[in-house]
Amino acid sequence: MKDKQRIVIKVGTSTLTYENGKANLRKVEKLCKVISDLENQGHEMVLVSSGALGVGMGKLGITTRPTETNKKQAIAAVGQCELMFMYDKFFGEYNNVVSQILLTKYVVETPHKEETVRNTFMSLIDMGIIPIVNENDSVATDELEGNKIGDNDQLSAIVAKIIDADKLIILTDIDGLYDKNPATNSDAKKINTVELITDEIKAMAGGRGSNRGTGGMATKILAAEIATEVGIDVQIISGENPETIYDVFEGKPVGTIFMGKEKDNDCN
Repeated sequence: MKDKQRIVIKVGTSTLTYENGKANLRKVEKLCKVISDLENQGHEMVLVSSGALGVGMGKLGITTRPTETNKKQAIAAVGQCELMFMYDKFFGEYNNVVSQILLTKYVVETPHKEETVRNTFMSLIDMGIIPIVNENDSVATDELEGNKIGDNDQLSAIVAKIIDADKLIILTDIDGLYDKNPATNSDAKKINTVELITDEIKAMAGGRGSNRGTGGMATKILAAEIATEVGIDVQIISGENPETIYDVFEGKPVGTIFMGKEKDNDCN
């Protein structure tokens, strides 16, 4: 990897919380430490974080994901506050300032809106501030209602595209893409590199998800399609140990990497 890179890291609810919905403080702190260290090295880091609904459920003692959209919005509003409090605390301990950016799919519906969002991101990055991005769950219903376009995996790809990132790293509860479900097939083999996202690759993704999150491998493949189409490499790795992010920067073979298409010479 080159000396200075602009990296988007996406972390899911299943990585940030325990099965009971409570925040996994050890992982959150370790994630903040790794990102802070990479920022200190001169990289430009952006974090796309799910977890508002999951953390909100944990804070309110709710163990089953509600079905009513308005109730999920209310819980997410509570959780977003708690989530940013944690990030501000942990990043602050490593002398890094963070900002909150809440987005919906409508930020890219016109070139003017997209440019406005890009300008905000670039101003924060230029000031050495780490943007923390989430779907605006308290007012947007796309992700909460299971609409794929509202998924944070795809939101992270959209953010990577808007800011012309060098790479998108997606942390999840599985260490990459397998040719079949590793939970039910002992002979499942991990795919280390994907040069082109084909129908066969999509079929491998299945639809795995959790009670606390909305995504699965299928949404990550869709995100990889968005990012690789504009020349951004996407790497899916396990979020079990956030320090694995260092392995990505050191070029070690971890997770599954989806190769970005060759950028045109006249592209930014």
